[in-house]
Amino acid sequence: MTKEQFDNTNRGALFKVTDKQSDRHADYRGECNAGGGDFWIDGWVNTSKKSGLRFISFRLKPKIATTKKPAAKPDFDDEIPF
Repeated sequence: MTKEQFDNTNRGALFKVTDKQSDRHADYRGECNAGGGDFWIDGWVNTSKKSGLRFISFRLKPKIATTKKPAAKPDFDDEIPF
């Protein structure tokens, strides 16, 4: 099956990070497709303080960064007519 035949819509994968530089860095990294967009995904293994159960929290970041244009500055006529 070639890549063109595989439908990767609403799917993704995470892989264990083996070269973490800090405890704050993600434990898992990967990519996914959701809602028609492609995203990088980072995951952290955590333990619930209440129940003690382990879980993975995650963050999605768009692969194509959307940059907002700065708001146009209004043209003011600062001259006072008196």
